[in-house]
Amino acid sequence: MKNLQDATEKICDLKGSLVALDALVTALLREMPADSRAALARSFAVNAEVARTVLLHATVSDVTVAAFERDVSRMSTFIAQVPDSTAS
Repeated sequence: MKNLQDATEKICDLKGSLVALDALVTALLREMPADSRAALARSFAVNAEVARTVLLHATVSDVTVAAFERDVSRMSTFIAQVPDSTAS
């Protein structure tokens, strides 16, 4: 039972960290000018493809791959659609 409790606590810890990182990325994207976001979108697409290749050759669950694909899609859409707070 101790191992299950430890795993549950670690999962909860990771969820909290992920939410904090998501909030940070959202704030950073809102402050970026549109041209910088366009460059970021291109770089993110390349890096996501590299990560996808790594995941395909790693021993990870289908749940991990599905979460990766879902969040890459969500983040790509957000990068493209976030309003430019630097515009006047």
